[in-house]
Amino acid sequence: MSRADVVERGRRVVRLEREALEEVERRLGEDFARAVELVATAEGRVIVAGVGKSGLIGRKIAATLTSTGTPATFLHPVESVHGDLGIVGPRDVAILLSKSGETVELLPLLEELKRLGVRVIALTGDVGSTLGRHADVALDAWVREEACPHDLAPTTSTTAALALGDALAVALLEEKGFRREDFARLHPGGALGRKLLTRVSDVMVASQLPLLGPEATMRDAVVQLAERRGIAIVVNEGRLAGVLTAGDLTRLMEREDDVFAVPVARVMTANPKMARPDELASAAVFRMEKHGIMALPVVDDDERVVGVVHLHDLMRAGVA
Repeated sequence: MSRADVVERGRRVVRLEREALEEVERRLGEDFARAVELVATAEGRVIVAGVGKSGLIGRKIAATLTSTGTPATFLHPVESVHGDLGIVGPRDVAILLSKSGETVELLPLLEELKRLGVRVIALTGDVGSTLGRHADVALDAWVREEACPHDLAPTTSTTAALALGDALAVALLEEKGFRREDFARLHPGGALGRKLLTRVSDVMVASQLPLLGPEATMRDAVVQLAERRGIAIVVNEGRLAGVLTAGDLTRLMEREDDVFAVPVARVMTANPKMARPDELASAAVFRMEKHGIMALPVVDDDERVVGVVHLHDLMRAGVA
């Protein structure tokens, strides 16, 4: 088999899964809204269950729900009827996954959940199945065929189920007003935690700031640019008036012979981009990368300059 044939096989799988997702999107309707409402109004947690590959997808859905503000846990259907059902309460809501909707290990759990008064959301490829008919809401995860050439190994069907789980989680976090700060609280560790928890005030330079008055000349600015990492901040009675960079100096030197006598007010960028001390450092990074800026003045609510934040410092802090 040639490499081109192998590549084409890979493309076929991606194509089939993309088409399956397009079909899932087309079928998404009122039942999805009802499922979101069921979970959003539940006073307990979300119980997610499935067998085999559906179980693996269920574990991921439970993890995504939990990390986005909807407490969820995975319950193995077989273990559930051998004692683990004790974690389930009548205020919970369950999401049961089964492509066929007839998984023999899952149906006894369905029966027990209904006996306990738990509301059930079916995520199935056959809404007319036993699972689909007895659930309070059935989400349609039907796919035309698996990407497996024998139409056997769960591939497109698990992709469809995973996408519906992600759709539920995202719709729920928006319904609940889940914020970046809430996400940070649940993800304090590692690089993600640093990005979400670090504020501009944690990284900014707050002493020996490169400040100039509005009457200053470029002679004064050159000193600040050389000693304060390529930025000078023009203030008027402490409030931000403009910013000068080494690039501004270079462009001025290309136009004029005597640059030192030029007032900074002629060269500075008025109304420059800025940062606030309490905003997320990652937001400042986005602004700097978008506009090609290496440093931002940091101002308080009265527009008074309280610091300067440099891209290199943000990179060292693991935010950029």
